[in-house]
Amino acid sequence: MDSCAGSSFIVQQRSASLAGGLGTTLLSLLGIGRAATRAASQPGRAIDVHAHFFPTPFLKALAEEGSPPHFPLDMSKPGAPTVVRGSFRLTLDASYWDLERRLKRMDEQGVTTHALSLTAPMVHWAPAVRGAKLARLYNDAVIEAHTAFPDRFVGCAALPLQDTALSLAELDRIAGQRAIRGIYLPTNLGGRELSDPGLLPIYKRCEALGQPLLLHPVAVIGAERLAPYYLNNLLGNPFDTSVAAAHFVFGGILDRFPKLEIVLPHGGGALPALWGRLQHGQGVRPETKGKAKHPFGEYLRRFHYDSITHSPDLLRTLVALVGPDRVMLGSDYCFDMGYERPREIISRIGLGRADQDKILSGNAARLLRL
Repeated sequence: MDSCAGSSFIVQQRSASLAGGLGTTLLSLLGIGRAATRAASQPGRAIDVHAHFFPTPFLKALAEEGSPPHFPLDMSKPGAPTVVRGSFRLTLDASYWDLERRLKRMDEQGVTTHALSLTAPMVHWAPAVRGAKLARLYNDAVIEAHTAFPDRFVGCAALPLQDTALSLAELDRIAGQRAIRGIYLPTNLGGRELSDPGLLPIYKRCEALGQPLLLHPVAVIGAERLAPYYLNNLLGNPFDTSVAAAHFVFGGILDRFPKLEIVLPHGGGALPALWGRLQHGQGVRPETKGKAKHPFGEYLRRFHYDSITHSPDLLRTLVALVGPDRVMLGSDYCFDMGYERPREIISRIGLGRADQDKILSGNAARLLRL
């Protein structure tokens, strides 16, 4: 998991903390109270489709009921919840959940709207009933944030993907909520891939509801070899995204659900560099036969991509490959592996104003129905 600057865990309510009893409303737990809707500090709308959110009720539930082994949450210091894995320590920043702080930072970045999303550990690791409870906690927090600031926050819902029936029930529960503009999925389910037949009813329902799927890496492949040098993130995250995309293509998901929209994080990971190899393999290897109806390259524009490449040259190549209508602003808020100034890279790749506006806001507004 990426680190994020800062360590304070104050939710604007000075006496509240995750370690103690929180006798406040959900709105105050989210840090909503005094902030007013603000205009972005830079001209032009900007919609960030890769902005993470840890609402206080979700963290409180992890602290009180236990977190998964890969996300050990140390709550011994009330003002500094910390993920501790061996020598790795990540103290969570208050702007994950404090919406007033988040709004201030968004204004500094020139970002109008965040499409809020959960990140590791998500909820698929838990027993099904508890996973459903955690998903409801998260989704309700997103709804509260949107209700308070409808122009600044929408969200991508979490689902208990370990249980198809419970996932469908949660989709039904949140159907019609103006706050929910997409569904957030991990790139794998810890032993199950996104081409797993058990997920097909969920994809069918999302397609019917017009809910796009936005992906994020978790528990990446090859974790043992990727332990040094933070390679589990630097290499593992983009590669896991590519594996998930390959499962959507070779598993026939994109052909089976032709209206299902999917957003790949981190500029599509390694996919833009490796699609030619995948397509060649499709022509010569029997393992790839049977479900994908078209050459791999023809599916590239079935995906959408965020702008997190960390290289203007790579982002320029991505836009040339898939078109400016398939790329959207992303920051990976508020991790150190993201962008502190997410608009800047888009202004550096030689696009005209109209195409820049598509990436800054137009494409996301269309996809998320804003």
